[in-house]
Amino acid sequence: MIPEIFLPFADEFGAFNVLRYITFRTGGAILTSLLIAFIFGPRLINVLRMRQGKGQPIREDGPKRHIVEKQGTPTMGGLLILGSALISTLLWMDLSNIYVWVVLLVTISFGLLGFVDDYQKVTRRHAGGLSGKLRLAIGAAVSLLAAVVISFMAPAELDQRLALPFFKDTLLPLGMFFFPFAVLVILGSANAVNLTDGLDGLAIVPVMIATASFGMISYLVGNIVFSGYLQVHYVPGAGELAVFCGALIGAGLGFLWFNAPPAMIFMGDTGSLALGGSLGSIAVVTRHEVVLAVIGGLFVLEALSVMIQVASFKLTGKRVFKMAPIHHHFEQMGWKEPTIVIRFWIIAVILALIGLSTLKLR
Repeated sequence: MIPEIFLPFADEFGAFNVLRYITFRTGGAILTSLLIAFIFGPRLINVLRMRQGKGQPIREDGPKRHIVEKQGTPTMGGLLILGSALISTLLWMDLSNIYVWVVLLVTISFGLLGFVDDYQKVTRRHAGGLSGKLRLAIGAAVSLLAAVVISFMAPAELDQRLALPFFKDTLLPLGMFFFPFAVLVILGSANAVNLTDGLDGLAIVPVMIATASFGMISYLVGNIVFSGYLQVHYVPGAGELAVFCGALIGAGLGFLWFNAPPAMIFMGDTGSLALGGSLGSIAVVTRHEVVLAVIGGLFVLEALSVMIQVASFKLTGKRVFKMAPIHHHFEQMGWKEPTIVIRFWIIAVILALIGLSTLKLR
């Protein structure tokens, strides 16, 4: 919106030319969403606390200390992240860019899905919200719609193909299998982040690390000079997603201010599903789906721990972990919450560096 308003006057006022640069607008998006989160965060927390009364219902089968320490904390903090990021993105993005609108569609849709889930939990005073099948069905439909639009917008040489890291010219033709694959990436990413959101600050920092990584990837693959130098596949228009990533980072930082232990508010499914879905959709646009599994390896680990636990118990009657997702396993081993959170942050940084290294190792 800001570029459309001020760029027509760039000939008279040369300073407005900075709005042509994605890097400048990304910085503006970060600061704008951060400021919005700081201003409206306390007000939103007060409103949610009054509306929700006893706060987010705590799982009875979870760690017992959570019932004591986290009882009464309001949820739906994802509203702060999504609201701040949405306003900031609309202010600083190129409104003609289809890719940003697709990612916003996924983010908002998953956010609404998570909001309904959180609302049912709060009103019913039960840790279970929407049925798992309904959540998956709605999420799959949104993901499929996004995949169809991304396929339609993709360059001919990239359409319905999978790029592999470390191989500069290798593209695997998926054909119609591209669509279920894209759905798996977006839906899997959304649910993996959702499973990670179990301790104060545990999910939001790795999400910001992954978002920053994909902001850089989006900028590079969307720039014909840099993509040529790095020998990654050029995706025209993908660079604008860096602005959206910047808005998410600023909103995430603002949310972390209130989510830092002890949390004043929880992200809830409203935030975790939306953030995971946005990462998955950006990965599909930039053709870095495999790299997402590396950069977001922490989320993959959390999801795998749940699948392994469920499969093991159903097949053998025994549990592999003391509790799943795996961050609860370490809690049961006696690790303190801040220790788990900070160590998981460190792992997220290491995985991001490994994932980003694939840009050059080709």
